[in-house]
Amino acid sequence: MMSSKSIPDKKQIAIIGGGASGLVAAIFAAQSGAAVTIFEHNRHSRISEKTGAFLGKKLRITGKGRCNLTNLCGVEEFLRNVPRNPKFLYKALTEFTPSDTMEFFEELGVPLKVERGNRVFPVSDKAIDVVSALEKRVKALGVKVENIAVTEITADSGKVTGVIAGGKQYCFDNVILCTGGVSYSACGSTGDGYTFTKKLGHTVVDPKPSLVPLESDDEVCNECMGLTLKNTGCEFRNSNGKVLYSEQGELLFAHFGVTGPVVLSASAHIAAYPVVLSLDLKPALDFEKLDKRIIRDFEDNKNKEFKNSLGALLPSALVSPVVKRSGIDPEKRVNEVTREERRALVGLLKSFEIVVKGTRPINEAVITSGGISVKEINPTKMQSKLVEGLFFAGEIIDCDAYTGGFNLQIAFSTARIAALSAAKGANQYE
Repeated sequence: MMSSKSIPDKKQIAIIGGGASGLVAAIFAAQSGAAVTIFEHNRHSRISEKTGAFLGKKLRITGKGRCNLTNLCGVEEFLRNVPRNPKFLYKALTEFTPSDTMEFFEELGVPLKVERGNRVFPVSDKAIDVVSALEKRVKALGVKVENIAVTEITADSGKVTGVIAGGKQYCFDNVILCTGGVSYSACGSTGDGYTFTKKLGHTVVDPKPSLVPLESDDEVCNECMGLTLKNTGCEFRNSNGKVLYSEQGELLFAHFGVTGPVVLSASAHIAAYPVVLSLDLKPALDFEKLDKRIIRDFEDNKNKEFKNSLGALLPSALVSPVVKRSGIDPEKRVNEVTREERRALVGLLKSFEIVVKGTRPINEAVITSGGISVKEINPTKMQSKLVEGLFFAGEIIDCDAYTGGFNLQIAFSTARIAALSAAKGANQYE
């Protein structure tokens, strides 16, 4: 049996997972006087890496490689952007707010900026700068990094005793589980954390994809593949006509269906499929103003066939689908289009419907919805109510939020409170 207790007056803490929450937890635990070891199974392809461990792999690609660190808003507004178990996060967020996160990273040498929607990014627009700063601080604090996979968390009489990794037993006072969910599995989130905790008696709420692209069999998606609509009204309704989500923003057509910021956010609000996506292709114009606009366009193109008259109104890829759905003869001269046909066209442009049948696979989701039940976690410490010395941080907890930096902030806030709680008893926390 291997022991990490070489320095008896220090709390020995194992952190499983070297992602966003794991790195931040390591920093706060080490700063609190604990001896910290990160176990990260991802391996660098670069042989020159001394530890071999590939830390912050998912963090490096977040925000399309720009890393939307947090959202600069108050706690109450923040919690309104957390659809699952927001009250559970209140303590963690009030003790480490978005402003605190900004101060933390700027002290690490990462200048930040605030963009539209209070989204916070590094000035460099490079996620790698965030990861590098965290790695540098972890190294400076003497955190040990083991590039081996943990296969079990050991416990005796309801108290954590350590972990088994690489076939060996490692002894620790406390363990912080930061293994994430099962989204972006290519980044190492394989769901191992769920397996560990189930063996210890914890309940895992069924993991589902959230902030995920949506699938549709509608031929318009394939016809318009690659087309981005920048300012489009999007309304998602269930089979009973109830509006589940409504927003104006960016949408992208793909061969499988639709994606883009609006779609990802909508996915967090939809519990069952199919649903109807209604696109307002001209949200800046109400029905009557759009009708007048089309009348002017028709006057300018009165001798053209209808199928060739919408070029100034719509992206070229959308012209054919709209012509098909309008019910107007494509060969018909514009000056022969009736008032009823024109008004029906206006209605189509204000509500272009696409049936969405479901989500893309969970490994394509930005975040996992579900995870360790919050009923079994103490929110003031992020410690298990079932196993003493077991702590949780980040995506593994059954809390998830919308896009805009909220999920990373949850990772940071829960990591901090878990780390300080786990390190309690070391140095100034004795």
